[in-house]
Amino acid sequence: MAQTWSEQSLEIAGGQVELLTGGSGQPLVVLHHDIGNPGWLPFYDALAQHFSVYVPSHPGYGKSERPDWMRNVRDLAVIHQCLVKDLKLSDAALVGLGFGGWVAAEMASMSPSQYRRLVLVGAMGIKPTQGEIVDQFLLYTTDYIKSGFFDVAAYEAQFGTEPDIDQLVAWEIHREMTTRIAWKPYMFNQALPHLLTGVDTPTLVVWGKHDRIVPLNCGEQYVKQLPNARLTVLDECGHFVELEKAEELAGTVCDFLSE
Repeated sequence: MAQTWSEQSLEIAGGQVELLTGGSGQPLVVLHHDIGNPGWLPFYDALAQHFSVYVPSHPGYGKSERPDWMRNVRDLAVIHQCLVKDLKLSDAALVGLGFGGWVAAEMASMSPSQYRRLVLVGAMGIKPTQGEIVDQFLLYTTDYIKSGFFDVAAYEAQFGTEPDIDQLVAWEIHREMTTRIAWKPYMFNQALPHLLTGVDTPTLVVWGKHDRIVPLNCGEQYVKQLPNARLTVLDECGHFVELEKAEELAGTVCDFLSE
């Protein structure tokens, strides 16, 4: 049965942050991709069958205000840490999707004992030793996003054959914010692998077998650097795992969080 959900805006560090919430149970915070949050997804709804799910929009994405002072992903992670504090979420689990996985990893490195469990799905944030993270600014926005799907039908089911003008404008706004905070070095933090060695939070690293945006090598490095992590690879799936394999990913996450 679909869960009811709500939208609100909270003031964090002097700016408004959009927040979607739904479900009941232990708190679970989900951080979205660099393309923004498409809304209350079936993936969130599946998680909300078991948990109280909190999905904030990153500052500068969606309806969250853009902080003029923000210049790196670690700044962004601090904002989300403030959000978790203000919501008084204790014993929370943290799930990060792609770019949001990088943010989640930064948050865990800031407070190694704060989160009950950590899930990183196709996470950016670490420089690959084999291959490279696709530079989205060398591609048209739609081509970049399509490349994140194993099956283009899954892209069309979410965004349509021809995304409308509002969606295209939103994507460009998100790309501009991504440029501001993740351009140099592109989509990784050289310090992060070293900082992760102090995070003993049980961690599940999930990757789409056919991820053409972030190499699986990055997932292997996350597992190598995190003391208590394991890797799960989902077949016939690209970078946007929660959109292509919503039920399978939700089941995998729920099983891990319930261990």
